[in-house]
Amino acid sequence: MRATVMTDKALAKHAGRFVWLAIDGEKAVNAEFRRRYRVPAYPTYYVIDPVDGRVLVRWVGSASVAQLDQLFGEQSAAYARRAGVAAGGVAADTELAAADSLYGLDQHAEAAAAYGRALASAPSGWPAYPRAVDARLFALSQADSAEACVALAESALPRLGGTVSAANAAASGLGCAIQLPAESPRRAERIAALERACRLVLADTSLALTGDDRSGIYIALLDAREDARDSLGHQRVAEEWSAFLDREAAKAKTPEARTVFDSHRLSAYIEIGHAERAIPMLEASARDLPDDYNPPARLANAYKALGRWDEALAASDIAMAKAYGPRKLLFFQNRSDIYKGKGDIPSARRTLEEAIAYAKALPEGQRSNSSIAGLEKKLAGLK
Repeated sequence: MRATVMTDKALAKHAGRFVWLAIDGEKAVNAEFRRRYRVPAYPTYYVIDPVDGRVLVRWVGSASVAQLDQLFGEQSAAYARRAGVAAGGVAADTELAAADSLYGLDQHAEAAAAYGRALASAPSGWPAYPRAVDARLFALSQADSAEACVALAESALPRLGGTVSAANAAASGLGCAIQLPAESPRRAERIAALERACRLVLADTSLALTGDDRSGIYIALLDAREDARDSLGHQRVAEEWSAFLDREAAKAKTPEARTVFDSHRLSAYIEIGHAERAIPMLEASARDLPDDYNPPARLANAYKALGRWDEALAASDIAMAKAYGPRKLLFFQNRSDIYKGKGDIPSARRTLEEAIAYAKALPEGQRSNSSIAGLEKKLAGLK
């Protein structure tokens, strides 16, 4: 997003309306921000009230230029109404503002209900409809409300057809459908319908989707084929995904823009059984971005997938030396897995013990009890 979408000149008109701030959530100095403002995934965008610091709206995940343009425009108008310098708005806007505040506080069940009320009271052609659907789908998925999530995707897709938001509705709906219980009525039929919706989005080259968004649709399709135990179908989707990512990376105008696709390309190469194809790509990224811990961390994963344990450990050494914050916990876990793959269980255990100590020493806002519990469980199960 930083290397592609946020550089688009179409967003420049909003520069005077907002104070722009980028937060590196891995740095200890930003722990208080993370404590106050929950970050469920990267990237996450917030519009924050400058008076009292409350969240006015939160956007989770990547977004197109058009989506951000509309989001910023909506928030400028809504803030002017709250400040009493402009009129307008409908009842659904009031419900939406309440939902946005709950969503920003990570109160997903409450936010999902509030977004539902906003959508129910919305007039025909309500401009915020796509964003409200996007947010409610995520909130429902986080609240483990798979049935409601699928139902919303099914009802919204006809209205969202031909728009960027159709991509999220199709992929999110498919992800939720896979979470439905095996005995759920029409489960296979609903999954198949949402797979078709994903395919329609991918086939529509007129949609101004980010590469991340299209990649996310392929991931949803992969999950569906895995759920169906369709190994051949899974392989076909993985090969399509890999080819798509290679084409997108080839279009990049800068090294930073190219490395945006590194993580997904590595995953795709592993899925198709050719992790070795990631090595030249990641070595190039390591040269181009020498201070970034991601290229060596991904190289460690590539070598691990190939069973090249010593090379994986060497790459892990480099990543660990550069990493900081909660992200480093992932590198500890990967390093433990490398040692286990090599057959060095004592080193695997020691690495997890170091990870637990590191996790407990993180400041409030970065420290996660669930992460610590997960590491302790992994250590207890290491044989």
